Amino acid sequence: MKFCKTYQEYMEGQKKELPRVGFKKLKKILKKCRREFQSQNQERERVLHLNNNSSSSSCPHHCPVCDGTFFPSLLDEMSAIVGCFNQRAQKLLDLHLASGFRKYFVWFKSKLQGSHGALIEEGKDLVTYAMINAIAIRKILKKYDKIHYSKQGQAFKSQAQSMHIEILQSPWLCELIAFHINLRETKEAIRTVPGFFEDCSVTFNDGKPSLSFALFDSVKLDIDLTCSICLDTVFDVVSLTCSHIFCYTCACSAASVTIVDGLKLADPKAKCPLCREAGVYEGAVHLDELNILLSRRSRVPLTRLASFLQLSGVLEGSDSN
Repeated sequence: MKFCKTYQEYMEGQKKELPRVGFKKLKKILKKCRREFQSQNQERERVLHLNNNSSSSSCPHHCPVCDGTFFPSLLDEMSAIVGCFNQRAQKLLDLHLASGFRKYFVWFKSKLQGSHGALIEEGKDLVTYAMINAIAIRKILKKYDKIHYSKQGQAFKSQAQSMHIEILQSPWLCELIAFHINLRETKEAIRTVPGFFEDCSVTFNDGKPSLSFALFDSVKLDIDLTCSICLDTVFDVVSLTCSHIFCYTCACSAASVTIVDGLKLADPKAKCPLCREAGVYEGAVHLDELNILLSRRSRVPLTRLASFLQLSGVLEGSDSN
């Protein structure tokens, strides 16, 4: 079965209408572009042959069909997909991590009342939604490059990453993977519903941790869990809007703010230590599920924990005595 049909059947089988890649519409645009491009290319070949010049089949620098329709449509669709995914994933994880009175209030408002099995199913649906849309985007851009004999499709993908609408870069996907591993290790989850997928784990190679998982259609991701500032396993993890992760204290230090004030008070011009993108601190996300997972898999040195508490002001009283 062709992927286009598989994708269409998957999206039509969803319980509610969700943002999607207009696969059929985009393929029709490319077919129209192919006809126009081939016609232009044949004319160009004829002229070059008459002038005894070497031929060229490269895509024109500006393609009126693609520049005016294909890329703008795909850009809007990718933005809607990642927005929907992030919102649903955040809601699910807030539900799982709620405690005290807030837990009862949140669970009461949710349609997933009291069921960890339902949480797992929702997480599975979200990961599948993210993966199948990532594959759809990859395939349609590959089709674009094939038709145009170009690499503009790959260039567009890089542009989407810089605009933070590449779904595989979403910190909430990382959180869902950690959420799955955390639930998989609880007796209650084992008794209810099987996990999202089996091939995911946290590994330590030469003391360097990474979160890896593989899904259908050869999609495999490896996320380095080493803070590039302190060069240690990330602790109290935050993901900046550019998708790079750091220890919270390290991120605050890089942004020149105190951990009490927080990253929201960072200067908008402050840049990510890795990619040097500005304005990435205000929308930083705490990766709570990943924190839980790492706390189970690795012991935080007491000196590091004490340093964190000292910076937080927790140990100020003991120092003054």
